[in-house]
This record gives sequence, structure tokens and C-alpha cells, in this order.
Amino acid sequence: MKTSQSENSKKLLCISYVFPPLINPLANRVQKLLVYFQKTWHIQALTGRDMNAYLNEKASVHFVKSWYPKRLIELMSKLKMDKFLELLIWPDNVVFWVLPALLKGYQLIKAQKPDAIIVFMMPYSTGLAGIGLKWLTGTPLILSFDDSISCTDMHPDAASRLHYQLGIWLENFYVRQADAVVYVSQFNLELVKKRQPLSQQSKFHLIRCGVDILDFTTPISAPVIETTFEIVYSGGMNGWYPFYHSSEELTVLKKLYKAWMKLGHYQLAQIDYRTSSPVFIGQAVQQAIEQCQSWRNRINVKLYGNKVSEAIVQQVLQNQNLTDVVSVFGAVPHSQAIQLARQADLLFLTLPNRTDGSSGGRISCKSYEYLMTDRPILAAVPKGENWNYLQDKPGVWLVEPTDIDTMSKVVAEVASAKFSGRPLRFDRTALQQELSYFNLAEEYLKIFERVGSNSTTMNSLSESLKT
Repeated sequence: MKTSQSENSKKLLCISYVFPPLINPLANRVQKLLVYFQKTWHIQALTGRDMNAYLNEKASVHFVKSWYPKRLIELMSKLKMDKFLELLIWPDNVVFWVLPALLKGYQLIKAQKPDAIIVFMMPYSTGLAGIGLKWLTGTPLILSFDDSISCTDMHPDAASRLHYQLGIWLENFYVRQADAVVYVSQFNLELVKKRQPLSQQSKFHLIRCGVDILDFTTPISAPVIETTFEIVYSGGMNGWYPFYHSSEELTVLKKLYKAWMKLGHYQLAQIDYRTSSPVFIGQAVQQAIEQCQSWRNRINVKLYGNKVSEAIVQQVLQNQNLTDVVSVFGAVPHSQAIQLARQADLLFLTLPNRTDGSSGGRISCKSYEYLMTDRPILAAVPKGENWNYLQDKPGVWLVEPTDIDTMSKVVAEVASAKFSGRPLRFDRTALQQELSYFNLAEEYLKIFERVGSNSTTMNSLSESLKT
């Protein structure tokens, strides 16, 4: 008699607060990986962000509603008590989801008896649900950090020195309670690994974000326009606001409230969010046009995926006199974003600058998608993980995020090549396997097998000792 695939497959419980079809880098990563896992594992999933969460007909996805006290927190916000909320709610708002997720997860484990649990973070609170389920059921646990708790790019300051120490404690706690931990950044992995005793060193695994090669096989149908030069950036930017408000516009009360919200903060890194905006690349384009007047109205920076209100965007572009070279568009489907990247003349990547000169561990997921194309890449990123990863890749120009002069020279070099009929293209096929989700999923599956076999050995030993 034939058995079904689900009976033959091992069982995996996936916990991820964000889940497809949500448009989110982590949700996309979860979707791609789980589809590959399904070839040998049956998937049960817990999520809390979207009650319409869905993977495919083979997977069982369970939405668990958070016990988040919405009315109370909204009332406190109206009363300008956000400072107290910042101090009291830790490590994040999803902490109110942990207990209901734990209860539902326990029911699923008792009914389905999964061979392993994997938790995808952020938010960081979701890891607590995974650890609670391991304690209650003994199921092996893998924690996958999308971004490290101690990554100072993501968390340049803490609500207090105590909150900073709690964050370090929590990440160490996660490492020591899990059977394996996965990081997407070598820099962050090494930072956390150095804090651990030798007994914990073997738990660490580097599995970067990746791409689905199939997303890049669709033929590009858009016509090639020889008379224009497009610089494309896909994704949101959070550096608009420093250019929107001048210090003179802030009232005394607003300045006092801002100071109150920052009171007691423990500063870890100096981050310049202005560089997460099109202002510096826009000024670099204008500088290139000044050197070659025939390029006027022919070079344009196009941003796709903007989430900031159009009024703020237009005000910033007007304030900085960039309306002639920068165009901003809203969110587009992931497939369309890939097509836009594949037909760009120059791909632009930027991360917030670190003005204290320190290195950071953040790496943009766009780095991998850009490298799947043959297009030149201008990466305006600070020193650290993203810089280190890109520095030996073909067709990548690395510049400091505020270095307008060097950006202008890169734009001029690449634009000159196109306008002369010899557009720059780069063969990156050697990177495709390294970046493929198939390859990344295989690395996860090796961890599942190792963790599962260790658990089986320990259970067998325990049973023999009992007898």
C-alpha cells in the first residue's frame, strides 16, 4: 500500500510572525524557503500578522491573534505617554503574541509531533514562543535571525542602558537554549559568537538571504531606450524626514518632547539616516549633468517601493531642487521590481551612514537581487558587512554614502558608456548557485537533519538509562 507524501515526510513547525502573502523581505524569504523544505518536510506554521496568511495547499498555516492591548496603548499614546510604553514593552510589541502562540503551538505539537521547530525573526519576541515550546515538549529548536538583536545598524540606541544589557542577555539566552542558530550576516554572527563559551560555538551557521533563480528567467520585454539613462532603486527609504523639517520649524514644545523621548537612551552608534534617501545620488546626478550639458533631462533616478506620503516626498524633492532628476513611485509587485532591476542602466543601493566611523553588520537583501542581473551597481554603503560582501563582486562601485563627488564620477562613467553605444554589462553567472534559495534551503535542511539526529540519539540514551 502506498503512503502519502505527508506520511513519508518529516514534520516541521515553522513560527514566523510575518508570513506570505505579506509584502515584506522576511515574508518573502520564509515563502521561498518553506516551498523548498516541502520537498522532504511537511509544514505546519504559526503566524500572527495576517489572518489571510497562506503558503500553498500542502501547508497548514494557523493564524494566532495577539493579546495586544490596543485600546490601552492607543490611550497612552494620546496622553503622550509613549516614553513609558518604550520602557515597559520589551523586547517589542509582539511580546503580547507569545503566550497565545505558545498555547496554539503546544496543541499542534501534541497532535502532529513535529521533528523540529524553526523560528524566523524579527520580531525578536517570537523566539520566546519557540523556546517555551522546546521546554514543554523537548522538540529540537532552530532560531533564524533575520537581523541580530545586537546589530547596531538596526538598533543604534536602546531605551536605556538596562534595555541594552537585556538585549545582549536575550540574544545569548536564545543561542544557549536553541539547538542551532542561523544568521544572515557574517559580521553579526562573529560578534555574537565571540560572547559564547566554546560549548556553544558549533551552533552558529551563516545562511545569507538569497534569490529565486526562476524569478530572473522571464524574458525582458521592455524596449531599450538609447537616449535616456535610468538609475533604479527598489525598496523603501527612511531618510526623508531630516530634509522635510528644518530645526526652525520645530516649536519649543516639540523640541522638549523630542528631548524627553531621547532622555536616558543608551547610544551605541551614530547613524545618519539622511543617506537613506535619494538626495545624495540626486545631487551626484546633477553634478554629472553640469559636467556634460547634453545629458540634461536624459538622466533620471527612479525609486520604486516608496511608503512615505507623496506630500512629504514632493516637498523634500522641491526643498533640495531635485524634481528634475528624481522620480518616486509606490510599491510594485516583487516580480515587477526584479524586471525593473534587470533593465536598469545603473542599480543604486544605499544604507544609512555610520558617522562615528564604526563598522556595522547590516546587509541589504537588494544586494543579492542586484547581483543576479548583469547591470552595473553603485553601492553607497558604510564600512561593514555590506561593503565587505560586495567589494570583490564584478561590476560594483563602492562609495561612502555621502561621497557625492565619487558618485558623480561613477554615474558619468556608466552613462558615457551607454551613450557611446557600449553599455556596461557584467557576467555574474558564477554567483547564481551561491545566491539561489535552493542552495540556501539545502543548508537549512542539513541543520534540520543534524539537530534531529542529535535529538534521536539523546532520546535513545535517555530511554536506555531508564531501563
